[in-house]
Amino acid sequence: MKPIIDILEQRVSDVMAVVAGESADAPAAIIKSSANPQFGDYQANGVMALAKKIKQNPRELAQQIVAKLDVGDMCEPPEVAGPGFINFRLKPGWLAQRLTEAICDPRRLGIDSCENPPTTVVDFSGPNIAKQMHVGHLRSTIIGDTIARVLEFWYGNPDKVIRQNHVGDWGTQFGMLVQYLIQHRINLAISSMQGSEADSLANLEDLYRKSKESFDNDPQFAASSRDCVVKLHNKDSSVMPFWQSIVKTSLDECQKIYDSLGVNLTEHDVRGESFYNDKLPSVISELSAAKLLQESDGAQCVFLDGFKTKEGEPLPMIVQKSDGAYLYATTDLAAIQYRVGQLRADRIIYVTDSRQKLHFEMLFACVRQAGWAGESVRLEHVPFGSVLGDDGKPFKTRSGENVKLKSLLDEAELRARQVVEEKNPDLPPDLKQRIAHAVGVGAVKYADLSNNLVTDYIFNWDKMLAMEGNTAPYMQYAYARVQSIFRKGQVDVADLLAQNHSLELAAPEEIGLAKLLLRYGEVVETVARDLRPHLLTTYLFDLAQTFSGFYTNCPVLKAEGTSRNTRLLLCYQTGRTIQHGLGLLGIETIEQM
Repeated sequence: MKPIIDILEQRVSDVMAVVAGESADAPAAIIKSSANPQFGDYQANGVMALAKKIKQNPRELAQQIVAKLDVGDMCEPPEVAGPGFINFRLKPGWLAQRLTEAICDPRRLGIDSCENPPTTVVDFSGPNIAKQMHVGHLRSTIIGDTIARVLEFWYGNPDKVIRQNHVGDWGTQFGMLVQYLIQHRINLAISSMQGSEADSLANLEDLYRKSKESFDNDPQFAASSRDCVVKLHNKDSSVMPFWQSIVKTSLDECQKIYDSLGVNLTEHDVRGESFYNDKLPSVISELSAAKLLQESDGAQCVFLDGFKTKEGEPLPMIVQKSDGAYLYATTDLAAIQYRVGQLRADRIIYVTDSRQKLHFEMLFACVRQAGWAGESVRLEHVPFGSVLGDDGKPFKTRSGENVKLKSLLDEAELRARQVVEEKNPDLPPDLKQRIAHAVGVGAVKYADLSNNLVTDYIFNWDKMLAMEGNTAPYMQYAYARVQSIFRKGQVDVADLLAQNHSLELAAPEEIGLAKLLLRYGEVVETVARDLRPHLLTTYLFDLAQTFSGFYTNCPVLKAEGTSRNTRLLLCYQTGRTIQHGLGLLGIETIEQM
């Protein structure tokens, strides 16, 4: 089913085009959900723009449009308000019919998939090899996974969404680390099996610090490390096994984090910087052929229109240093070439912190100017703010180090287990642990996603794990509460659905809940288009609160006849929608809390 907002948009736009005539292109109808239910369910705001264009009184024009509108099948007679707004109120009978169709759709809840979905690359997470994932990787990983999940559903074809984990696995630091392993005769594969000092990523990170110390203080080691970098670039068999062990140890640990978070990333999604290494010389030669390269202090740079330093001087995008080394920008250019040329991407989405905003603006401008991505290819940067501690500063441990993601998730589960023990101590231990994991991880993810992406947010355990307010535990409890209705009433859902009851919406709370349930598709489409996951969390919270009001004022199990069936089906669809929406956020639901 098309979203209601799209149906109204089409019908109003068609009439506006007729009224405008051939002399003018009619602007969009601009259908919005009404902010105040007192004035209806939807409102058309585009009449004023058309009135200005064809020089007519906007209120009179709105009345002409209403006279020609054919929406009697779905709405009460439209009303003109103010200077030319058109208000629409949906008919309960039409709502009931639409909601029945949604209930009978087992896969998509009555939501149409996008027509002709673009092949989309979502670049997210991006940890560094030889280092543990920390809280700085949290937002990119969670937000990117949610965006990919929403797009997969809205597109109706998971193959159209390609996840890419652009990991930092190349450069001088790896020559340094490999040289340290060789010099100290540390074999990661053997050490791991023996349980010695290099059997975990934490210890590998310690080896990295030691190699950096040697590099900074021992000229002979520094020279050997640089030679090792050259060997790595030439894929010398004497050093490659060490590098491969470093990468494998790191990615194995990252995968444990992804699995614990419930994030859909695997080794098949990894495209490290090393993957593009052989492609970097051609990036430089193609930029040169396009006459975009200029030398500045020995470095090869691209100067793009509109980018200036604070002093007003042209701002260079450096793609090759004076010593011949390449930079992140060069690798990112090669990645776009690969994604457009090989993956046939029509849309590329980068999920990184907002500090990289300028980098991506310049990157996209360079790609456009070089002709590597035409205007039909959408290049989008999804910036996000920082995770802060209670003091308003970047979230750190007491010793001042970045909080490791593994420690964070372990603590989330531990704190959630304490809440479960307090609320329901009689549950079986294995069920307590499953609930603790779902609630703990869900709390961390939901707290992140419920914030406007571009703003910083304060990491607060008490708020995250609260059973009230816009939190994951509240939403998970709302779902479990719906399931308890069916358990308490011994209602077999399959049997209920098989009876094909028609809905009869009578009480205001029934009608309000039905309207909100049918808005779910609109919200999913908006999130997919604008890449703003917090709109989904806001919707789910509104739905849970609306359901609570419905349940308080409309007895379900004590109702009789058609009213009982209608209310049970409203409960069923509410549970499905909450579960589906949380699923798009990568958050697990539980039947009992």
